[in-house]
Amino acid sequence: MTRPRTITLYGIPNCDTVKKARTWFTDQGLDCTFHDFKKQGVPADRLPAWLAAVGRDKLVNRQGTTWRKLDADTQAAVTDDASASALLQAQPSVVKRPVVEWVQGGTTRISVGFAPETWNEWGSTGSNN
Repeated sequence: MTRPRTITLYGIPNCDTVKKARTWFTDQGLDCTFHDFKKQGVPADRLPAWLAAVGRDKLVNRQGTTWRKLDADTQAAVTDDASASALLQAQPSVVKRPVVEWVQGGTTRISVGFAPETWNEWGSTGSNN
């Protein structure tokens, strides 16, 4: 089994979905680095890649409590990647979690949400797509 060179899981430690993802990686014997949005913030240098890979509609969690607590003007202001990036950095809890980056052979893959089927494929195929 070819393993990804590096896996980084981004999220909030008390998020149930992040806990489930961390447990899944442990159960699969896959080492991953955890990036805590609450302590380390949302990495501004990674946001463009995430937005390009999955789009703002998937990355901005419009179903979560934090989004619902935002005023209507703030919600309506998220109209493009730049405004989405600004909100995600100001309100890390609005990021749909977890964001997982798999880096292998110079290629980075990005997933959002709990996606064990995708992760199984990425962890077992060793392909770079």
